[in-house]
Amino acid sequence: MDKLKSVLSGEEARREDRNVLQTVKEASSLSWATRIKGFVACFVVGAACTILGVCALFLPRIGLTLFIVFYTFGNICALCSTMFLMGPVKQLKRMCDKTRALATTIMLTCLVLTLCAAFWWKNFGLALLFCILQVLSFTWYSLSYIPCVREAILKLVSMCIK
Repeated sequence: MDKLKSVLSGEEARREDRNVLQTVKEASSLSWATRIKGFVACFVVGAACTILGVCALFLPRIGLTLFIVFYTFGNICALCSTMFLMGPVKQLKRMCDKTRALATTIMLTCLVLTLCAAFWWKNFGLALLFCILQVLSFTWYSLSYIPCVREAILKLVSMCIK
């Protein structure tokens, strides 16, 4: 019956004129308080996973595997936490922005390669290398949101090299 009412009133035609992004935006409208709560919860879960991963390093035999899993999952949660603040579409657009595209690609590649090295290739030295690259790429990616910081770091590094 509701479908018939919407067709007769012309509401159905207006719904079909919307594109996918408008539909997603309407479906994901959260209040600012809910966004903050989601951000904090996701970030805390990410930080807790990272801390658990570091603590798991001291366990015999399975410690390194647990570290890799928890650390990578923690980074994914921390990355997803910012989607609560900006919204998923805006976050993905900003991640693909030309100033962040390289950092985003390296960061996501390192996340995948860390898990591949640990579980598929069974090479824990390589997995630790990818974990270190995760830290560096995630830091570089995060710094891209602070105006002029990356340029200042590059100038500082170039001065130190000279």
